[in-house]
Amino acid sequence: MASDTDALAFDVFSRQCPSRSTLEHATGRWGSLTLSALYEESLRFNELRRRVDGVSEKMLSQTLHALERDGLLLREAQPVNPPRVDYELTPFGREVAGKLLGLIHLVEGRMDDVLAARTRYDEARGGR
Repeated sequence: MASDTDALAFDVFSRQCPSRSTLEHATGRWGSLTLSALYEESLRFNELRRRVDGVSEKMLSQTLHALERDGLLLREAQPVNPPRVDYELTPFGREVAGKLLGLIHLVEGRMDDVLAARTRYDEARGGR
């Protein structure tokens, strides 16, 4: 017996497609940085917060919940005192993070071009 999702042709361009929210979770500012930070190793919450500079505790918590729900990362609570929680990527999360890191490296490597384009744009519009 087929489920409702088996009959769906997933299309991220359709607002009703469930793949859209997963894409948003993975490619939003905090999602993409969180996934990329976890690519090399599992991290604890505060380690992630330090690595992803500027993210609030609340936003990181929301991001981690969304990524866990989408199957991109695992949350492992260790039965120790004080409590220890580690976050690590699932195989799907590693695949997504690898693609994000490719994009991140491309953008970082082309920042001289980006900054020059911004300067040209601003000068053409009277400066900023």
